[in-house]
Amino acid sequence: MQIDLRTVAITPRRQAFDHLVRRFGDKPASRYQEGSYDIQAAENLHYKPTWDPDHLLYDTSLSRIVMADWYALKDPRQFYYSTYTLTRARQQETAEANFSFVESRGLGDMLSDELRDVALKVLVPLRHAAWGANQHNTFICGYGFGTTFTQPCMYHAMDNLGIAQYLSRLGLLLGDAEALDAGKAAWLDAAAWQPLRRYVEDCLVCRDPFELFVAQNVALDGLLYPLIYERIVDKHLSVQGASAVAMLTQFMSDWFDETRKWVDAVLKVAAAESDANRDVLTEWTRSWSARAASAMVPIVELALGADADEAVGEQLAAFQARIQKTGIVL
Repeated sequence: MQIDLRTVAITPRRQAFDHLVRRFGDKPASRYQEGSYDIQAAENLHYKPTWDPDHLLYDTSLSRIVMADWYALKDPRQFYYSTYTLTRARQQETAEANFSFVESRGLGDMLSDELRDVALKVLVPLRHAAWGANQHNTFICGYGFGTTFTQPCMYHAMDNLGIAQYLSRLGLLLGDAEALDAGKAAWLDAAAWQPLRRYVEDCLVCRDPFELFVAQNVALDGLLYPLIYERIVDKHLSVQGASAVAMLTQFMSDWFDETRKWVDAVLKVAAAESDANRDVLTEWTRSWSARAASAMVPIVELALGADADEAVGEQLAAFQARIQKTGIVL
């Protein structure tokens, strides 16, 4: 008996789903394309929302931004569920190792009372701001249009929930439950936190999903993360011996560097779509960034004192230079 082995090439009858073939051509599609493009619910919605009968459930007219194709707002990271969860799982392992290292070696106990007090006063109340960012990005996902735009907003929302939890763990590690109570009291009543609290609460009632994207992910995050985690934690606290705090907040620094690329890509494409879009984005970015900078000054003062105005001014200038690269001149 003789068996002959040979290779047979089988040509697939279909290279990709029809809607992907229409968009990208008759070729195999990536997993990101399959999980992101042309899957926005747009037909057969049956009814208009009873709370807003003038609009559809998913309505592009909710925003002043107009796009010929909302799927042009793609994520340069090409995150879909699998790649997103795998990336965050690796970062979670690093964060857990950092918390374990700090706790097992008593690095938190080695902090001076002054440095510990500054870290708790500045960082713990921010867990409430992170929860607000979670709500804002959830709204954008619910009322925005185009999966390539709304999908990463939901990932962004869950990231902010994780950041709020990391800040809670930091508070418990450095100051026990009393630190969380003090952080909540500061968020609700302390004068230094009321401008930021008002900013977050005003965003909660912002109806335009793209304006909310600018207010939260562009303006507030664009100033808060560099000021808090780069200037205060890395450059102010760490050089005085509080490197343990930098280890506990490593995720926030790495996360901002990553997500900034997606935020800038969205702004750049939307601004390039039309002069009208660019004018609207300029208006929103200018007004919300001015408010965010003003809200950050009293918080930065908790750590830097009289140098807060200069620090915020420098970061605002760096933020404006960053935004200018997207085609928006402030």
